[in-house]
Amino acid sequence: MIQTESLTVSYGSQIAIRDASLTVEQGSIAAIVGPSGCGKSSFLSALNRMTDLIPSARITGRVLIDGCDIHRDVRSSAELRRRVGMIFQKPNPFPMSIRRNIQLALREHGTRHKPELDSITQRVLQDVGLWDEVKDRLDQPALQLSGGQQQRLCIARALALEPQVLLMDEPCSALDPIAASRVESLIKDLRGQYTIVIVTHNLAQARRLSDTAAVFWLRDGAGEIIEQGAADMMFNSPSDPTAAAYLAGRHG
Repeated sequence: MIQTESLTVSYGSQIAIRDASLTVEQGSIAAIVGPSGCGKSSFLSALNRMTDLIPSARITGRVLIDGCDIHRDVRSSAELRRRVGMIFQKPNPFPMSIRRNIQLALREHGTRHKPELDSITQRVLQDVGLWDEVKDRLDQPALQLSGGQQQRLCIARALALEPQVLLMDEPCSALDPIAASRVESLIKDLRGQYTIVIVTHNLAQARRLSDTAAVFWLRDGAGEIIEQGAADMMFNSPSDPTAAAYLAGRHG
């Protein structure tokens, strides 16, 4: 579903990622790990052209989503982001009602029929385990929800557009342990339905969730992938000494 080929991301003269080649199979969960400052978030942003929003950003190499080159074959970044949703570290619901958080993007993309809007809203809130918690207050402000509920709402908002891919940048790090556990369980439940790439500093979480993993590291001033493969192999017998030390908690 996702393939990067010699992906390099630069901001002005500073290279953030150098020659990153990675494949993520359809329906799987891929974990991106590594210390701070090694390009993990830049890599994630390049997968749905969030880098377009940064004037100094320059991309070379290729990013393929379901076989389509996202810079040559996809007409607009808005079209791409419907297929490739992004969940950020800090929950970011819109300052409007729970219902409108789900339905705003649907309306922008042409869904206007109220019964259809309401059906999609219920479905995605059920998918993230929120429906029973909020069904009687859909017209109340989303910002009144707890942090964990807000993050699940943001995931539901992304799911409403029926994406193929979900990108998650530290989706649990701003949450308390109980809320983080609920979001992590949700991510597990989404396996197979969506292709998920998750950036996390929590190695135990990466081990629990991922089918494959990639270790990013800073070398010669730029982030590089120093090890990648099946999660079991990565966490039990990585071949790169630096990756082995990092995954064992001895380095990084």
